[in-house]
Amino acid sequence: MSETELVLRSTRVVTPQGTRAASVTVAGGTITAVLPHDAEAPAGAQVRDFGDDVLLPGLVDTHVHVNDPGRTEWEGFWTATRAAAAGGITTLLDMPLNSLPPTTTAAHLDTKRAVARPKAHVDVGFWGGAIPGNVKELRPLHDAGVFGFKCFLSPSGVDEFPELDQEQLAAALGEIAGFGGLLIVHAEDPGHLGAAPQPHGPKYADFLASRPRASENDAIAGLIGLARRLDARVHVLHLSSSDALPLIAAAKREGVKITVESCPHFLTLTAEEIPDGATEFKCCPPIREAANRDALWEGLADGTLDCIVSDHSPSTADLKTADFGAAWGGISSLQLGLPAIWTEARERGHTLDDVVRWMATAPAALAGLGHKGAIEPGREADFAVLAPEETFTVDPQALQHRNKITAYAGKTLHGVVRSTWLRGREIHDGTTLAAPTGRLLERPHHA
Repeated sequence: MSETELVLRSTRVVTPQGTRAASVTVAGGTITAVLPHDAEAPAGAQVRDFGDDVLLPGLVDTHVHVNDPGRTEWEGFWTATRAAAAGGITTLLDMPLNSLPPTTTAAHLDTKRAVARPKAHVDVGFWGGAIPGNVKELRPLHDAGVFGFKCFLSPSGVDEFPELDQEQLAAALGEIAGFGGLLIVHAEDPGHLGAAPQPHGPKYADFLASRPRASENDAIAGLIGLARRLDARVHVLHLSSSDALPLIAAAKREGVKITVESCPHFLTLTAEEIPDGATEFKCCPPIREAANRDALWEGLADGTLDCIVSDHSPSTADLKTADFGAAWGGISSLQLGLPAIWTEARERGHTLDDVVRWMATAPAALAGLGHKGAIEPGREADFAVLAPEETFTVDPQALQHRNKITAYAGKTLHGVVRSTWLRGREIHDGTTLAAPTGRLLERPHHA
């Protein structure tokens, strides 16, 4: 074992066994021990004492649209990974669409990796895409190290990433199950969406009516049936309809291999508060009513919902017109997910241990990243240091995102990220970001 290079000390360290006063020792970018708070530091080690600020594992965000290459005016690896680092996120997985080319072949994955490599301030992995006609590309993408495959069951919003119909979904999932892969699904049923009133104009209520809960509920029910039949691993993306929770809970009890995520915007924002024309709140599926939000929190508390990830889906300002029918759907929140969720969680009696489980440990487990997502020996020395009692007011201009548009503008949030550490190196000190040292990740072979 190499000699201890670094000791990080706090009266509040969030570990899998709970929060306690501890000293965390690091060597070669890896956590080597979690010792009592007053343990003597080895000779020559650098010691950083964070006082009462909380030492958390670096967060893992498995749902980020970086849009690079091809739509870099929307975001890009440089700005997205800086925003992640500023928000306490040390690992992100990039979605396969909104970039040109989309990550639907191994060659396209090579293109994306070449673009990301010099720009990554945090560790970056990649999802592949399952679209009509690319079943033969899925195994090569898996072998090339993607973490799984994303598909849409309704239109994605971009022509180069079409949705799968039921027959195509079954073919893709059968292929993926054959090599033990994971399919992650945007589950909205196109029939329900087609039958709903089409959105137009500035009223949020009209947009909400265009994406009924039944669209999510029925798509998820169908996915559960298919996963059961094929004995396949599936993951439901960005759950917004709380009506689907009993279905999911029943499937889990039965042994169906299904996991589910939700997002900060569904857990902290409500339809009732969205002003007319405020399309920075537009996303698909949509932000629903306050009672729905409460039920999603119950799903987190009882374990039906596994994890919370951002679904950071930015665009340029001109695409956020005041018309909910025409505006781009997507919420920018990469830098704000931790304080947004902590602000709501603390009001509901949850602890930072819960937040870490939802935003670090569970997303790392979803991706098979057993060396990430917790403070314990053998894991990588990725950390966020949080002042959980401190508040700040969201100023869009202070965000690292390329486009300074966010649904959280003007909100006062609890939890200031003091610093972020990647493999034992401080990459963000609360004001400045270090040069990029992120690595490109591949799916571990056992995952």
